[in-house]
Amino acid sequence: MSGRKRIQVDEAEWYRIQRKAQQLKNVQRKIPKLIDEVRRQTGEDLDRVFSRVEERQQRHEEVVQGLSEQTRQLEADTARRLREQTTEVRGALAASAGQIREETRQRLAEQQQRVRQAIADERAERRAETARLSAEIGVLSQDRAQAGRAVKPWLADARSVASEIADAGLHERYAPGELDRLTGRLTTAEQNAAEGRFDAALAVAQETYHSLSELRADTEQRELERCTAQMAAIDALATVAGEIEDGREQPVDGPDGTVLPGYVVDVDYWSEGEWDRLRTEAADILARARDDGTGTDELLLLRDREAPRLEEELGETVEQATMRHLASQLRVNLADTVAQTLSRIAFYDFVDGEYQDADPRGTYYAKLRHENGNELVLDISQAAPDSGEQVVRVLSYDYDVTAEEELRNRAEAVRLALADDGRAVPAAPESEPGAPDPRFLDIEAHRRRGQQRAGRRQDQAGGRGSGA
Repeated sequence: MSGRKRIQVDEAEWYRIQRKAQQLKNVQRKIPKLIDEVRRQTGEDLDRVFSRVEERQQRHEEVVQGLSEQTRQLEADTARRLREQTTEVRGALAASAGQIREETRQRLAEQQQRVRQAIADERAERRAETARLSAEIGVLSQDRAQAGRAVKPWLADARSVASEIADAGLHERYAPGELDRLTGRLTTAEQNAAEGRFDAALAVAQETYHSLSELRADTEQRELERCTAQMAAIDALATVAGEIEDGREQPVDGPDGTVLPGYVVDVDYWSEGEWDRLRTEAADILARARDDGTGTDELLLLRDREAPRLEEELGETVEQATMRHLASQLRVNLADTVAQTLSRIAFYDFVDGEYQDADPRGTYYAKLRHENGNELVLDISQAAPDSGEQVVRVLSYDYDVTAEEELRNRAEAVRLALADDGRAVPAAPESEPGAPDPRFLDIEAHRRRGQQRAGRRQDQAGGRGSGA
C-alpha cells in the first residue's frame, strides 16, 4: 500500500497563450516614455562628444588665420565643409535620440561620403595648381633670394599643420607612423633650403604640406565617423538599459487578460538574480560605448550585436520571471482545487498551506485533516524547472487502516476534479514507492526557515552597508 499518489497536470498550451499576450503589451506600453528618458540621458553625451570636435575645429580656424595666403583659402574651405558636416550630424543625432534608426544612420553615412569626396576633389585641384606653378620654378632658381622667399611660406605652413595634427593626437589612432614620416620629409625640405637647394626644397615642402593637410582632414572625418558610431551605440545601449530598468516590475494579468491593479511581478526576484546580472552587464557595455578610447569597429559591434542581444535576453528574462510567477500561483490554485475535491468526497478540511521555506518560487504544500485524525499533505511542484507541467502528489498519513483501493480511488477523484476544472491531466495517478516523510506535516517549519533566511539577508545587507 502506498500513501504517495502522483498526478501530472499539463499547463503548457495555456502558458504559450499567456506569454504571447504579455510580451505584446509590454512592448507597446513603454516606448514613448523610454524615448524621452534616453533623449534626456544622451543629451550630455552628445554635448561631451561633439564639444571636443568643435573645439578642434575652432583651434584649426585659428591656425588657418596664421597661414600664408597661398594655403589659407584651401584650409578655410575645408574647415567650412567639416564644420557644416559636424553641425548636420550633431543635429540629426539630437533629433533622433532614443530612436536612431537604420535610415538615419544611412543618411549620415551618405552625407559624410559626399563631404569626403568634395574635399578630395577640391584638394586634387589645388595639388594640380601647385604642380603647374612648380613647373615654372626653374626661373626662380636664377634668383636665390626670390627662390628662398617662395619656399619659406610652404615650410612654415607645413610646420603649423604638423604641430596642429600632433596636438590633436588623432593620427595615433587612425594613421600611426604617418605624421613621423611626413615630418621627416619636412625636415629634409628644411635642410635642402638651408643648403640653398631651393628647387628641391620647394617640391618636397609643397608635397609634404598637401599630405599633412590631407592627413588632418582625413583623421578629422574618421573621428567624426567614430563619434557618430559612438552616439548610435550609446543611444542603442541606453535604450536597452532603460528597458531593463523599466522591466524590473511587470504587471500581473488576470484570467481575462486585463491588468490587475496593485499587483506586480518582481522580475529580479523571480528570475533569481538574472535581471540584476543583465542590468550590470548592460551598464558595463554602455560604459565601453561612452569610453572615448573605444574604436569605431567595436562601437559598431556594440550597437549591432550587443544591444540586440541584451534586448533579446531581457525579453527571455521577463518571460521566464512572469511564467515562474504564474506557475507559483497555479500551484496554489491546484492545491485549492484538490482540497475542495477531498473535502467533498472524503471530508478532509484545509489546515494550513505554505511554500517550501516560504519561498513562492518553490513547491507548495497544503495540509488537510480528517475528523478521525488522518492527515494529507498536497505536494504541488513543477515536473521540471520552468516547464509547463505541474505534479500533484497526495501524501497520505492515515492513522487507521486505509485500503490501497481507497487511496487509488481518492487519487482518481482528484484527477477527475482537475480535468473538470479544465486542466489537461494526461495519465492516471501513479503510486510512488516508499512512505511519506512525516516531516512534510510540519508546515510551520517552512515559515521558520523563510524567516531565518530573510534575517540572514538583512544581516548581510547591514554588513555591506557598514563596510564590514
